[in-house]
Amino acid sequence: MRHWFRVTLGASVVVLGVVSLSSTADAGQAFKAARTADGQPDLQGVWDFRNGTPLERPKEFENKPFLTEQEIAAYEQQIAIARDQDRRDQNVQAKVAGEETTGDVARAYNDFWWDFGKKVTGTKRTSLIIDPPDGKLPPLTDLGKARADKRSEVRARIPETPEDRGVSERCLMGFNAGPPMSPSAYNNNMQLVQTKDSVAIVNEMVHNVRIIPLDGRPFTNVPQWSGESRGRWEGDTLVVETRGFYGEDNTSLQNQGPNLNLTERFTRVAPDQLKYEYTINDPSTWTKPWSVEVMMVQNNQPLYEYACHEGNYGMPNSLSAARYQEKAAAEAKKGSR
Repeated sequence: MRHWFRVTLGASVVVLGVVSLSSTADAGQAFKAARTADGQPDLQGVWDFRNGTPLERPKEFENKPFLTEQEIAAYEQQIAIARDQDRRDQNVQAKVAGEETTGDVARAYNDFWWDFGKKVTGTKRTSLIIDPPDGKLPPLTDLGKARADKRSEVRARIPETPEDRGVSERCLMGFNAGPPMSPSAYNNNMQLVQTKDSVAIVNEMVHNVRIIPLDGRPFTNVPQWSGESRGRWEGDTLVVETRGFYGEDNTSLQNQGPNLNLTERFTRVAPDQLKYEYTINDPSTWTKPWSVEVMMVQNNQPLYEYACHEGNYGMPNSLSAARYQEKAAAEAKKGSR
């Protein structure tokens, strides 16, 4: 399965999502979530985390954490124009490169297959980042910059091994599943299931499953693709701490290092809304921690399997093409002597 998406943590305008929250809990009234048979807040269901708000605050909204209704309408129109222009630019680039285009598609899917958003979330925020207050990612450390530069060089060259390609392209991890979960191009759904002693989070993207114990057991310190998670209740909020991620840059979180410590918070704030917050603490990558808030909306549709692998023909085809390019370059060099 090929993945075509544009999610860049450093981009100032990233259009993500389609959900406009249908009902927001009255700020003046404390919502009381229903309880499970064990007395825990009931967070269960399929939750849609598509979101029309960019990760980082766009320059035009500098020092402005929230939008007015009039500004939202104008911004949504801007989103539509920007997406249309982006598609036109891709077609132009493809034609310059001698590639064929069909209708509104070049190098990727057309709009029918994308699940980008057209609406700003009900919170009216100008960025998903809520800390730092400027809505921007903290600067990378020197080590973080070196790691990012090295990875960019590897991805720019002809792939030598499967490891030269990203984990989503290798069907190991979903590009929005994380953890942390990040609104992206499509498959922005997760299902949460509870028992007395554990919580399971199933992501639609590459159908990754996290089993999160709630019984206070210690971490085993065994590196895993999704890290190792432990959960606890703080009032009506489920708090999940995850550490022990396998390697570097192996989640949907760009530039992530092996010492990443992730804290997620899940709070049901309305019958159809789940507030999802996470804090990134990775001193080897960013100069200080940063936090994000994403409002999820309940989805009454079932979660379907996303069979990413399907034999993963794309990977051997990509590597075969790379070997062909190398052979052609070697023969051309030999012939020029």
